[in-house]
Amino acid sequence: MPSYADMPLHYGHVPPWLAKRMSLLGGAIVEAIVTDYGKGEVIRRLSDPCWFQALGCVLGMDWHSSGITTSVMGALKKAVNPRSKELGIYICGGKGRHSRQTPAELMAIAEKTGLPGDQLVHSSKLTAKVDNTAIQDGFQLYLHSFILSDEGEWAVVQQGMNDADSMARRYHWHSSAFQSYTESPHTFIYGRNQGLILNLTATQAAATKGGILQLLQEKPAHLLPEIRNLVMPSHHDVRAENVNLKRLGAVLALAHDTRPADFDSLLMLEGVGPRTLQSLTLVSEVIHGTPSRFEDPARFSFAHGGKDGHPFPVPVRIYDETIDTLRDALHKAKIGQSDKQDAIRKLAVMAQQLEKDFEPNANFDKVIARERQDSWKYGGRTVFGKAAPPKSGDQLSLF
Repeated sequence: MPSYADMPLHYGHVPPWLAKRMSLLGGAIVEAIVTDYGKGEVIRRLSDPCWFQALGCVLGMDWHSSGITTSVMGALKKAVNPRSKELGIYICGGKGRHSRQTPAELMAIAEKTGLPGDQLVHSSKLTAKVDNTAIQDGFQLYLHSFILSDEGEWAVVQQGMNDADSMARRYHWHSSAFQSYTESPHTFIYGRNQGLILNLTATQAAATKGGILQLLQEKPAHLLPEIRNLVMPSHHDVRAENVNLKRLGAVLALAHDTRPADFDSLLMLEGVGPRTLQSLTLVSEVIHGTPSRFEDPARFSFAHGGKDGHPFPVPVRIYDETIDTLRDALHKAKIGQSDKQDAIRKLAVMAQQLEKDFEPNANFDKVIARERQDSWKYGGRTVFGKAAPPKSGDQLSLF
């Protein structure tokens, strides 16, 4: 059954300095998942809205807004498609006019891989038709991305907007997760409950439909049930209630304060400072974390901040170190030197172990203040410009 969350509509742009880094880190994350878990896991994760939101946060996008969908899919398409033959992953479509190119892109992929192009095009068109017409919830689609493996498994991420409410709704599909296009097919739907809507894909509407064309002639109205709500608030700032403080505190403690007994095993990350270790730990969790770990995606904005300065400016130097470390680990793993890759993987495990007995204090606001105070040291940057050194030299403590 579908779930709902609000995403405020944002009409800003991604500056070139961030777009380039999003593509590099996003591509490295996809490669790491393919290497460790297989191409099917990439498809599954992209159909998980909580993981998708966490990925957008760790890439430095605004933690709660609709812009994550467009920017993440654009960055991944740019990174993945030049290496599709190697990775076995293809990304088609996009925003506006790019969405209309999806059928031609799918047919070209079918020509290369031997996959059934006509069936893939049919799936693409029908998923869009269902979300735009069969579910009349006030949102008009403006983005359609079709992600495909060379084994034929696919996911669809598409988004609609409601100008009247200044809200967006994101729809997620997974080819392995449904039996029918027109009967509860979504893995999740992200969006606020708008009240009574026309949902012709609900299981309860089965008696009214014999196919999508007949569906559109019927008039059943069903209240779409809310099962798992993730409300993305309108406020831009990240607040304590938006994150799991126990999990975030454990990450910060691992990176900045404690030195676990087996920390020597991370010597392959020698030269990586505490602030980069903080980002790498959150990136490690995006790669290796289980689904239940992504219910508070705002937490992942503490890796690389946000382009509008929330929770803090993007630390460009830390971002670059994270990219370089992950890409170097992937490169060495290809030639049989997996120690560095294993060390990055272990960061997520160590943070979870530390989390078990961790008790966070009330210093959440001080953590953000410290990040902003130190932002200039790390090349902090937003769409408004570069971070300047603070006027006060006061030092703030972490968790």
